[in-house]
Amino acid sequence: MSELECYDEVCVTCSDTAVAVTIVRLLDDGLAVVDTGDGEEEVSVALVSAGIGDTILVHAREAIAVLQSELAGPRMRARDTR
Repeated sequence: MSELECYDEVCVTCSDTAVAVTIVRLLDDGLAVVDTGDGEEEVSVALVSAGIGDTILVHAREAIAVLQSELAGPRMRARDTR
């Protein structure tokens, strides 16, 4: 599995940005393999109810929301409001 690389002073997994990704495979223990557009990564989907093909918002390798398909785009980003 490829890891997203950090550029500049912002890292995708530790910034205040949630990234839209697509679930390609569900694993045991509330985990899933997702397509990031740059490769595949393993993330937790324990907090959401999602399945294969769903687009989810991920922050710090944790799915925080499931997006409606018409809202999900390959470059969609959302500010984390927590």
